[in-house]
Amino acid sequence: MIRPMFDVLTPPLIKLTAEVGETIMSFYKSDMSVEVKSDETPLTIADQTAHQLIVNGLEKLTPEVPILSEESDAISFDERSKWHEYWLIDPLDGTRDFLEHTGEFCICIAYIKNHTPVFGMIYAPLTKTHYYTLNNQSFKLQNEVKQTLVTQPPSTPIKVVIGHHSFHNEQLKAHLKQQKDYQVSRLGSALKFCQVAEGRYDYYPRFGPCSEWDTAAGMCILQGAGGSVVDEQGEALKYNTKDDLTSPVFFASAKP
Repeated sequence: MIRPMFDVLTPPLIKLTAEVGETIMSFYKSDMSVEVKSDETPLTIADQTAHQLIVNGLEKLTPEVPILSEESDAISFDERSKWHEYWLIDPLDGTRDFLEHTGEFCICIAYIKNHTPVFGMIYAPLTKTHYYTLNNQSFKLQNEVKQTLVTQPPSTPIKVVIGHHSFHNEQLKAHLKQQKDYQVSRLGSALKFCQVAEGRYDYYPRFGPCSEWDTAAGMCILQGAGGSVVDEQGEALKYNTKDDLTSPVFFASAKP
């Protein structure tokens, strides 16, 4: 398998995600039927449509590279374990926030090579903002203005960001009690990684259930901005190493 040239792929990926974002926004204010998946997360026609459009676009750009999506049919680990490189996508991350009209939802696309994200792109359809990595740096693109993302030194109090539905997690409560001086904000979806990368927040701890497609693009973007995403052992997250696609407890930080 040939590793894609990301400097060549980035412009068409920006175009693809912007187009998919327009489609997602067309569903945003409409009444939609909602299915509940086996993991009790919601599934809408917006998720399914975005999935198909992104998969079709990636297959045209890199026909030889396999794709793993949150909305893919189940792919066995026996098959996935043979992949050394693949696309990992969440076509609509933050479906609950999408349904609750918070605006805090996004498209996540990552490229995994040897169990590590080497490219990440996150697109926020509501604000038409792209976050992406290129040549070990991370960037924000909005209104045709591109800026380099660099994490900031931790502030006092430490600015912690968590999900809207995370605050009742007992492990998270116990972890936050260990912090001496902090303030907590809530934000939906993988946009939390992007805002740590931007310097708006210092720290994003995650104890609740989370899947590999929720973290890969954000991890790559935060690392490119100078931050880190590590597990409880202090090791960088690895991908496609087991049958279960659940991510471990992790700590996303502005610090390397």
